[in-house]
Amino acid sequence: MNKRIYIGLLCLTVVIALPFGTDAFLGRSWVRLLDFALLYTMLALGLNIVVGYAGLLDLGYVAFYAVGAYLYAMLASPHIGMHWPLWALLPMGALLAASFGAVLGAPTLGLRGDYLAIVTMGFGEIIRIFLRNLNITNGPAGIDLIDPIQIGNFSFGSSHSLLGWDLPSIYNYYFLFIVLTAFIVLVSYRLSDSRIGRAWAAIREDEIAAKSMGLNTRYLKLMAFAMGAAFGGISGVLFAGFQGFISPESFTMGESVMILCMVVLGGMGHLSGVIMGAILLAILPEAFRPLSQFQQITFGHVWLDPANLRMLMFALALIVVMILRPEGLWPSPVRRRELHQNDAMPASVQKEGP
Repeated sequence: MNKRIYIGLLCLTVVIALPFGTDAFLGRSWVRLLDFALLYTMLALGLNIVVGYAGLLDLGYVAFYAVGAYLYAMLASPHIGMHWPLWALLPMGALLAASFGAVLGAPTLGLRGDYLAIVTMGFGEIIRIFLRNLNITNGPAGIDLIDPIQIGNFSFGSSHSLLGWDLPSIYNYYFLFIVLTAFIVLVSYRLSDSRIGRAWAAIREDEIAAKSMGLNTRYLKLMAFAMGAAFGGISGVLFAGFQGFISPESFTMGESVMILCMVVLGGMGHLSGVIMGAILLAILPEAFRPLSQFQQITFGHVWLDPANLRMLMFALALIVVMILRPEGLWPSPVRRRELHQNDAMPASVQKEGP
């Protein structure tokens, strides 16, 4: 049997057994954390299309996450008295978020670098402020009593029994998220190896050269924004059904920065690296939670709240990793060569200037 088949079967076994083992050794709260890790993985894969493939710095990506979540919350809750099924809301969330992505991309096509980051960051904040002040979204109070995800007569929000095993709702959501994450990984892989993916790579490396070779850079940039936003909308729909309650405070700029960190830390443009970065950054803050149990820490006249110590250690861990591995924990071979091409040169060559 092919070696890849063995590896695939091993990975499938680990994925299926992971929630049961996690529940047995760490507790059910960690299974819920795995669910959130999969949601962040879908978000990171969507942002990877914009940042990793096309090289467009987007700091407002959480806005598309919010669009999908509020679409599901309003159309599948008593808020406006509608209870639409998932099979209708999932594609609607993707299309609506893709439309918002195109709206964001259209006026920013001529911007690059920091200027693009500032505009996209402003877009994300505008969406959050709108959600906070509109009556239809229930303002800062948010929307509760959201219907759990249901496919046919099977409700993912209820416990089920399978071959004598009691499967709580967090197990059901885990397997649903695994299937949808695998779908997004497949789409992302096919995109990276397609003509569109190679065109995005050309824009990322040198937009002027790509344009001179006949590529329609405006259309390709819009497609990157729309495709990445669609994945964000899908993740938002799943988040609203899983959480059962959403508010504007769930979609702050800090979330956008965290998702961007997942892409950069794992390895921009590399699917395996992005998945690793998303899972690590989703779990790492929880791993530092025991630090919150310490007493107040004092350095002379400076005191540190233990709750902030956890996030401080998390930030220091990120800084150390990026100093030691600027290309990411699992970068693509091309990016690794680009960042370390000077390491293979003699010292005399590296010192030569233009």
